[in-house]
Amino acid sequence: MTTAIDGPRIEAASGNARKLVVLIHGYGADGNDLIELGAQWRNLVPEAAFVAPHAPGRIPGFPPGMMGGRQWFALDAYDPNLLRRDPHQTAAVYATMQKAAEQVAPALEQFITAELERHNLAPDDLALVGFSQGTMMALHVGLRRDPGPAGILGYSGALLGGEGLKQQIRSRPPILLIHGDADEIVPIEAMHAALNMLNQADCPARFHVSRGLGHGIDGQGLALGGAFLADCFARPK
Repeated sequence: MTTAIDGPRIEAASGNARKLVVLIHGYGADGNDLIELGAQWRNLVPEAAFVAPHAPGRIPGFPPGMMGGRQWFALDAYDPNLLRRDPHQTAAVYATMQKAAEQVAPALEQFITAELERHNLAPDDLALVGFSQGTMMALHVGLRRDPGPAGILGYSGALLGGEGLKQQIRSRPPILLIHGDADEIVPIEAMHAALNMLNQADCPARFHVSRGLGHGIDGQGLALGGAFLADCFARPK
């Protein structure tokens, strides 16, 4: 049985949603953490509705009643210091998370499909935006949709199971990856590994490095992301 998920929404500024942006939050947060991006971008893409689903999993031990504390999958064995010491381990580390992502992906897929149907939109009227673990989920789900989304925007994230992507990829949408070079949680080596794997799967991606930025989104990254979404939705079908 697939776990049903839901989250906060922002309706299209135009009053008539003809596009949909799904904002996928990171580990330890929830949809309320990322829905603010919709408020920042809604005038750039006035025909887009925004929704930020809460991940189905709760982090064990997180204080009840507090906002956040959600996870798409557990990160018990994750060690960013290992990736800094030995960047060559990056691909292997993220490959181990693939099975967990595969288990939760149907819940996110079901949610996306239901939101598209709610707005009477086509599969390619969709854009996926992720932060950190949310970027992992956006890339995992988005590249396996057919038809694929209009675009995938990922902040401070990584590509899971990249070695098998060539066999599993079903669409090649425009992708923009944005990452801080001082990221202490997901080292920037993860972005470079993702770019390499995407290129090997004939799905080249654009990228931007935010100098001096840790695990977050700065003003420049926010502006670049909004422009990317506007460009994706402006492309002829």
